[in-house]
Amino acid sequence: MADVQLVETSLRDGNQSLWGALGVTTANTLAIAPLMDRVGFKAIDFTTSTHMGVAVRYKKEDPWERLRLMAAATPNTPLQFMSTGFRFISWETASPEFMSLAFATLVRNGIRRFCLADPMNDAQANATCARMAKQVGGEYVIAALVFTLSPFHDDAHYVDCARTLAACPDVDALYIKDPGGLLTPSRAATLIPAVMAVIGNKPLELHAHGTIGLADMVYADAPALGVSALQVASGAASEGTSNPSSARAVSNLKALGHTVLVDEEALAQVQAYFTKLAAAEGLAVGKPMAFDAAYLHHQLPGGMVGTMRRQLTEARLPHLEAAVIEEMGRVRQELGWPIVMTPFAQMLQTQAFINVTGKERYATVPDEIIRYALGRFGRPNVPIDAQVMNRIEALPRTRELRAEPDMAPLSELRARFGKGISDEEFLLRATMPGNLVDAMLAAGPAVRHYNPDSRPLLDLVRQLTARRDINHVAIEKGDIKLELRRWAR
Repeated sequence: MADVQLVETSLRDGNQSLWGALGVTTANTLAIAPLMDRVGFKAIDFTTSTHMGVAVRYKKEDPWERLRLMAAATPNTPLQFMSTGFRFISWETASPEFMSLAFATLVRNGIRRFCLADPMNDAQANATCARMAKQVGGEYVIAALVFTLSPFHDDAHYVDCARTLAACPDVDALYIKDPGGLLTPSRAATLIPAVMAVIGNKPLELHAHGTIGLADMVYADAPALGVSALQVASGAASEGTSNPSSARAVSNLKALGHTVLVDEEALAQVQAYFTKLAAAEGLAVGKPMAFDAAYLHHQLPGGMVGTMRRQLTEARLPHLEAAVIEEMGRVRQELGWPIVMTPFAQMLQTQAFINVTGKERYATVPDEIIRYALGRFGRPNVPIDAQVMNRIEALPRTRELRAEPDMAPLSELRARFGKGISDEEFLLRATMPGNLVDAMLAAGPAVRHYNPDSRPLLDLVRQLTARRDINHVAIEKGDIKLELRRWAR
């Protein structure tokens, strides 16, 4: 029997998987922070550079302010930043000095744990990032073995990656990251022991999604195989395309004789909060999923399902979801079996969407796919399909991007924005349109207080005060008494 720790993912992965990364504000975050700190989580999966960009673009909130406030509210629990390769907010491959500045600024604002998930499963690149994070003050680094299904991603592949990561003194722990929820109990029974055999005394965590109903079973088996921590979400932010439910994980593990190192009373309150938040804000509620063998083909990760549906809805094309998903499987094979995670998940989905809606497949190829074909994101597992590569090579845009310079030196980038701005503002301006950063700054400090129970009352007040035929409103419920009058001018 094992002692099992939990890593809570609702604010980052649950939010992304079910709510398109748009469901959480600074106020929503701070409202639950003290309770999350009481639970005893090993860490809170808090943000990525993508989420930081979403805070600016859609919420007009300063992601650095959100991070500082959350860190102050959770002194006992490390906040985690997940990094997917050498990129920060934009798709552009960042220079080492730029990534070092980003990591240092994250540490200064409250990040204590770095989660490194290289989209090519490049263990040496992860080791380089780990060294960088430790050099700027990162306390704990956990490196990913990103699970996928392809002719090339067998147990031996993961053992080789794990051996390299375990040998790196800057990597404190490893984790199996299953973004598509594809890991079966039978595969876990061979993969986890094989990885455990080469990582020595470094801990192994497990992160999976419930997209096709496999994750709960794998989580139940994992501690007996050597996994010491499971990554879970809570309440309405769990299940479905998100991570397994913290409530069910605790229940199952205890029934199997394991000890889960959390305050269960506080955990129940965290679960209740995210369910109330979803109800108050009209957000989706994660539900257990049935097995769907089609996912074994396209492998769309949980976080991308919500994002894809939002984008298709915004384009008024939600009926094309099945066709885009099917096309993703073909595109992935043609492009050399990239792992379906950020940034490749977004790139594959975009190309699949263009192929489905265009007159001819690959008639249009986005810049990021061209950069991928040119090797800007690393070397594909196998060569790109010859016909597809020939079409990409024939594009005029390919010649332009082949001549594209690397990211400008840090000193040159700083000169573009002036020397008087902070590192925090500089990192946003260097990776986002200036008008979005200006709008965020003009909006001022974020709202810091939120109570989902008050949402019905606030909605009622807004509806009543919007009516021009009402001059006096009196509301009384329990201890709440509110009276509003419209004064004539």
